[in-house]
Amino acid sequence: MSNIFKSAIYKPTSTVNTTVYSCNATARAVIQNIQLTNQSGSHTVGAYVFSSSNATTVQIANTSISANSMVNLALGPIILQEGDALLLSTDSTVVAGIVSIMEINRGLIS
Repeated sequence: MSNIFKSAIYKPTSTVNTTVYSCNATARAVIQNIQLTNQSGSHTVGAYVFSSSNATTVQIANTSISANSMVNLALGPIILQEGDALLLSTDSTVVAGIVSIMEINRGLIS
């Protein structure tokens, strides 16, 4: 078992839900930070978790972000199990950011 620290960049090309991170079959993950920044105007951003155990997507955060500002959508740790995914969406492509992840790999290390 090992802990692997990862980051996932969010730079959307459209305003639909975008899968930013998917947890693989031999790992669990802790989302530690979802930091987004907005370059201009006021825009809405949302975070969603897809649960593979029941094939359901739920919204876990939604906020408005003003021009030239930053927001963290993860106000606490978010746990993803095997096959789960983190999705982000925004109403504009000028919003971008990074997700900080600690992946706990339960598979064999080679």
